[in-house]
Amino acid sequence: MRYRAVFKIVAVIIVVLITWGIANNSFDQLETTRKILSFIDVDQRKPNSRTVAKAPEPKCSLSRVCPPHHFALHITSGAANVVGPKICFDGKIIMSHVFNNVGPGLNVVVVNGTNGVVDKFGYLNMKLGIKKDILAYLTNIQPGMIVLVASFDDMTTILTNEMREVFVGMGSSLIKSVKHRDNWVFAGIAGTENRSLFEKHAVNDQKTNIYEGWPDVVELSGCFPRTLTDGQTT
Repeated sequence: MRYRAVFKIVAVIIVVLITWGIANNSFDQLETTRKILSFIDVDQRKPNSRTVAKAPEPKCSLSRVCPPHHFALHITSGAANVVGPKICFDGKIIMSHVFNNVGPGLNVVVVNGTNGVVDKFGYLNMKLGIKKDILAYLTNIQPGMIVLVASFDDMTTILTNEMREVFVGMGSSLIKSVKHRDNWVFAGIAGTENRSLFEKHAVNDQKTNIYEGWPDVVELSGCFPRTLTDGQTT
């Protein structure tokens, strides 16, 4: 009987030790598993916590992104006397036939050349407008301002030499040769006589006209440099 009692005690101790070992091992496995799951959870959150910089996209239908300190622009003249012009600047369409804010003559957008803020826009009616008022409007544009122009219908009915000279002072080299029903688009800087690279002219010629009595549409696009306070480009 004595040996049997001792055997039972030893058996109980063995069972307790085995149970303790299993429980302790399970706890260690649970803790390890918790750490692994925690690590995986944190690792899964990383992609969502990152701020992915969006690549810049071209503006005004350009094929490329303009470099720093440049503005994207796209100017299209009117088509005959039917479809009006379109002027896009820095990704925004300022004037267009769709917006119903264009008119016959010269469609003009004046932009602050330093910060790109549109100062004013509208059309100068070159058929029914008052010459002195149109000339005053043009001469009052402040030096350093970027001036965007698109013709629509006929722009020469009341176009005077004085008005042409104002555009020459903005960098135009073609305005003096623009004639009846020609199409013309231009981007220059007020107060500078440096020749602008942003200018196109379509001549009204019965041999080459696309529309009956009207030349083809002309358009220009590109990256226009910002200006300094004195009107010079950056």
